[in-house]
Amino acid sequence: MHILVTNDDGIHAPGLLALAQALRPLGNVTVLAPDRNWSASGHVKTLDRPLRVRPAKLADGSDALTTDGAPSDCVALPLLGLLDRKVDLVVSGINPWANLGHDVTYSGTVTAAMEAAIGGLPGIAVSLNTAPGHQGERDYAPAAEIARRVAVKVMEKGLPRHTLVSVNVPYRPLEDIKGVHITRQGLRVYRDELVRRTDPHGNPYYWIGGEFPDGVPDDGTDFGALAEGYVSITPLQLDMTAYAMMDELRGWEWE
Repeated sequence: MHILVTNDDGIHAPGLLALAQALRPLGNVTVLAPDRNWSASGHVKTLDRPLRVRPAKLADGSDALTTDGAPSDCVALPLLGLLDRKVDLVVSGINPWANLGHDVTYSGTVTAAMEAAIGGLPGIAVSLNTAPGHQGERDYAPAAEIARRVAVKVMEKGLPRHTLVSVNVPYRPLEDIKGVHITRQGLRVYRDELVRRTDPHGNPYYWIGGEFPDGVPDDGTDFGALAEGYVSITPLQLDMTAYAMMDELRGWEWE
């Protein structure tokens, strides 16, 4: 079993190291991650410039690879033949914040796993539900153990083609995690604000700011599972067609 590990936080992110260490007992692990932070980058594939791939070292001294490309590039390159050995499974993470509801369209962590699904491989995205305002180091060990368990099950059972799973882990000790819920995407509530400022030359510039988003913890959703202390596993598919709307659109006058 050859597992590709990547993330969107960069090659030196502690969540990446914790994930790689947890997965190594399962088979051969290759780490290929961006050389900088690509958080909230969405599904990016670099086509307008050459990509560089360089050797790197993780904090535990193990070998890795890094690239100036996006998280999706970190998956696309191996699937296109960068590595000598075929990849069997892609695991992305561990993201320091949860990826819930509509976050999956923004998240580089999730879209790296989507790139695996596009390539016909099972993909797992792993995120940690750290509380807003958390200061200091994070304990990734519980999320890494959950990731290992999910990877074992996915390797055993497989995933349907063009699907992936998004795993969100409560920020609490492993023994305090109540179990696993299979969930649907919940409703993320964003509170974005446009911040206008002026540079020293008098030119305007803008930040997208605002308060940290939250969500509606309905039963059966990713938000609801985390609120109750459960791991949320949400199956995602690449086919985003709104089938229920197709007949309505056929009834519109198009001429």
